[in-house]
Amino acid sequence: MDLLLTGGAVFLDGCFQNLDVAVSNGRIVSVSRSLPKEGFSVIELHNRCLVPGFVDVHVHLREPGFSYKETVFSGTAAAAAGGYTAVCAMPNLNPVPDSLERLQAQLDIIRRDAKVRVYPYGAITRDERGESLADLSTLAPHVPGFSDDGRGVQSESVMRRAMALAKELNRPIAAHCEDESVLQKGWAVHDGNFARTHGLPGNDPASEWRQVERDLRLVEETGCRYHVCHVSTKESVALIRAAKAAGLPVTCETGPHYLILCDEDLLDEGRFKMNPPIRSAADRDALLEGLLDGTVDCIATDHAPHSAEEKSRGLRGSLNGVVGLECAFPVLYTELVKTGIVPFETILNALCVNPRKIFGLPGGRIEAGQIADLTVLDLNRPGVIDSGSFRSLGRATPFDGWGVSAAVALTLCGGEIVYHNLQNPEEVKP
Repeated sequence: MDLLLTGGAVFLDGCFQNLDVAVSNGRIVSVSRSLPKEGFSVIELHNRCLVPGFVDVHVHLREPGFSYKETVFSGTAAAAAGGYTAVCAMPNLNPVPDSLERLQAQLDIIRRDAKVRVYPYGAITRDERGESLADLSTLAPHVPGFSDDGRGVQSESVMRRAMALAKELNRPIAAHCEDESVLQKGWAVHDGNFARTHGLPGNDPASEWRQVERDLRLVEETGCRYHVCHVSTKESVALIRAAKAAGLPVTCETGPHYLILCDEDLLDEGRFKMNPPIRSAADRDALLEGLLDGTVDCIATDHAPHSAEEKSRGLRGSLNGVVGLECAFPVLYTELVKTGIVPFETILNALCVNPRKIFGLPGGRIEAGQIADLTVLDLNRPGVIDSGSFRSLGRATPFDGWGVSAAVALTLCGGEIVYHNLQNPEEVKP
């Protein structure tokens, strides 16, 4: 379908401009003022914002191996509804994609069922056990990077070898940083006031930042591109800021829940249980400062669906992981942009632009010749986050029931409409 998106505010070169965008054969063919409408199906944007499709570099699609939690079809439908046109899928699956043969099972499902672009990570180590390296060389042409997400690589020598080989292969390591030697067994929440007040075992923030510190030393040795997953502590932010200042090839992400919540907001419900845990107000403030000064590059949801039963056991007994694809943008805009805490452009760079730069993914600019992966945002659409209406099989989000002031109105992937939430049918004119 040839489309003309007209009357919108287009995010281009860090600011919004009143432009029309024409799409044909999956690509943007023209960006200009007042394009002719003949030959196009016209979508009237009525001053809504048109931005490059969001990219989430950290999602769990659970397939193959755990399709009762999520499938590629349901997870990418959720992504489309959240404005995402591309996601990077984590490798804690069955089988773990630690060889090309094992990765192929996942690629076949993606090819068959995905509604948006899916870029699967390859594992760093075999079966994510941290003992011997996965087949990084054969995986490299098919993956955006390597990760053992869900577990930190405990062995320094193994991580050093992984980084050296990843450097040769020109692929980043996306590290789940967790030093298990300083973790309290059966931890439930951040080791802070909430844990002490409620008699819960706490997760020491050193379990994260100590492994970040170790890995940054290895980056200095090897020159490997290194991306820190789901940063949650003020110490990690400081370490990454210093590493960037020293010129190391380091990037990082954090999640909406770490930017907006702290442990004072916790309820004893499974929808507040994730790894790393929601931490202190000081940690949250340091993450916000890092987002504002460029230390934090990306906002990634760490979308990690589980069954209702697995999330029904409170903070102590529920499995780690919350969902976020369908509520990330409305919550971020309402809580951070509309309140004046974070500029809108900063949020968009963290969702649209920086993830593509870091992982070498296509798109990210609204200009002729680019793939037509586009998202339309309605900044004046009051609503309530309702997990019961999610397309994801997962329902556990700490933001359930929150009032929001914005919504995703339309998502195009490769020029095809993969999500449609325009208020009036007449806004699309054939």
